Amino acid sequence: MAKDLNKVTLIGRLGQDPELKYTQSGIAVTKFSMATSMSWKDQDGNNQEKTEWHNIVVWRKLAEICAEYLKKGSKVYCEGSLKTESWEDENKKKHYRTEIVMNDMIMLDSKGQTDMGNGGHTQQPGTSVQDTGAATVKDDDLPF
Repeated sequence: MAKDLNKVTLIGRLGQDPELKYTQSGIAVTKFSMATSMSWKDQDGNNQEKTEWHNIVVWRKLAEICAEYLKKGSKVYCEGSLKTESWEDENKKKHYRTEIVMNDMIMLDSKGQTDMGNGGHTQQPGTSVQDTGAATVKDDDLPF
């Protein structure tokens, strides 16, 4: 039997400062948007650019790290999985939102060493920070 795979890898820049909140049970969750851009020359030789926006959700310790050390414009490697939620509004119209649940992050800005608050160890830009726990949180526990 073949395994399934739900994996997303992005390198981009934050479109806003991360927003850290805590669930009622005290679990950290951070959300932010991330832009990835691609550029090309069209058939007339003109430069073209397209930016894609991604909704990022981060849980637990990695959420706290993102909220503390990332800001609007930060360049980040992001790895995670896709999660799509759906809901109906008061008019019974169905809405969808696709998010990337990030579980690995590398800060790519070159601003020297950054203290990551991990027991005195120093995290250098370009070093990976991983979420070690799977998020098992109910929808009614979410602060957003």
